[in-house]
Amino acid sequence: MTLSPDLVAAYRRDGFVVVPDVLSPAEVADLRAATDRIVAGAAAVTGSDAVYDLEPSHTPADPRVRRIKLPHTVDPVYDRLVRHPGILAVLRALVAPAIRFDTSKLNMKSAGFGSAVEWHQDWAFYPHTNDDLCAVGVMMDDCAPENGPLLCIPGSHRGPVLDHHLDGHFVGAIDPATAGVDFSTAVPCVGRAGSISVHHVRTIHGSALNTSDKPRRLLLFQYTAADAWPICAASQPADWADWKGRIVCGDVDMAVPRTSAVPVRLPLPPPKRSGSIYETQREMRTLFFAPPVGAS
Repeated sequence: MTLSPDLVAAYRRDGFVVVPDVLSPAEVADLRAATDRIVAGAAAVTGSDAVYDLEPSHTPADPRVRRIKLPHTVDPVYDRLVRHPGILAVLRALVAPAIRFDTSKLNMKSAGFGSAVEWHQDWAFYPHTNDDLCAVGVMMDDCAPENGPLLCIPGSHRGPVLDHHLDGHFVGAIDPATAGVDFSTAVPCVGRAGSISVHHVRTIHGSALNTSDKPRRLLLFQYTAADAWPICAASQPADWADWKGRIVCGDVDMAVPRTSAVPVRLPLPPPKRSGSIYETQREMRTLFFAPPVGAS
């Protein structure tokens, strides 16, 4: 597919864009079927583990999953999508000719109780030598304002990297009371199932609780320009062959990182709670969005 100049300009200006109908109805159906199988398996677990991040109100009798961790390692349906030609065409137009796949997650917002994610910048979690990084959100369901869509602050990718700490520890979110951000300017990333959103790594974003009767499942793939090198030790590659194998398009000498004059704040000291952004953000004292049902 070819991305229109208007969409490219919108991404450069706003730091995010929605591209409609990248996946076919059959591809969406395959994703939904795989996801339903995995969620059904949560009936066998009582707490979050290597695959499941569970809602506070989860019980085996009523499985409630808020995230499937690393879905590309859980089912080949997700893994195949990492190299989807439509997604790669969008990435080449918006990010760089050579792209490396980083990681994945599947955020689940079930009808009536899907957890919110507080305002943050992905860049605060994993800064690199340049900021040609993005997250692709594959919409598995029709995404509308009422079912907890991704919300982005236009132009925030060109601003500062805000503090994501509280009491000396990384909490994975900005304090909405002191950040100086006009959250009323937030734009929802909405579209039909099969559409994708793309947001820049420095874009301020979050999402509200799903209070509707419609699910909102968003499969998130993180990608980087192939010549972007992670700064934090925890993100350094442990296996060079695996690192090179993550190149999904283009060719570049990854031993020669490209450096840019980009602002950086390290996610250190580390969070008191780890496991997922939901757990890390539990240390927040001031919330912008409603807490999840059953949260303490």
